[in-house]
Amino acid sequence: MARRIAIVFSLMLAGQASAQGLESFTYGPVFEDFGPHAVIDDIQFPADTKLAVAFDDSKAAAKDQTSSQLETVARFLNMHAAAGIAREHLSAAIVVHGGASFDLVVDEARDTPNPNVALIAALLEAGVSIQLCGQSAAYQGIKPEDLLPGITMSLSAMTAHALLQQRGYTLNPF
Repeated sequence: MARRIAIVFSLMLAGQASAQGLESFTYGPVFEDFGPHAVIDDIQFPADTKLAVAFDDSKAAAKDQTSSQLETVARFLNMHAAAGIAREHLSAAIVVHGGASFDLVVDEARDTPNPNVALIAALLEAGVSIQLCGQSAAYQGIKPEDLLPGITMSLSAMTAHALLQQRGYTLNPF
């Protein structure tokens, strides 16, 4: 409950939701603990709608907070599934580089416990691909054994995005 209150409070501070509309934010159906979203009535998608979206994450989360960029992917999946798009028609991938690289590593590779562990595990369980830029990893001194289980390393973020685009993924602009 405290986590949900913190997320809603952060949405208020970010100006993404007004105090009057906070009651409209909910969780699920893909993630019950991540990805709060507002249900928007009268939104309909054709039954054959398919979304394959790549997200780019280079902004490090505060060391004691989950990544808002990773949370965005959970929100994307929750809100579209709630809006009626079949779960099997929703695909997401995250390409991580730069300062966000340490959001993907085990506690021992950080100077603080990683608050993203549960969120990353949930994303991976839901079929989200999470790739770390190998160039950022090399620059930051991150080794493959430092990565949380399920994270893969790409040659580079540029490579990962190019390959995802060839597989039909569109790049989310935020």
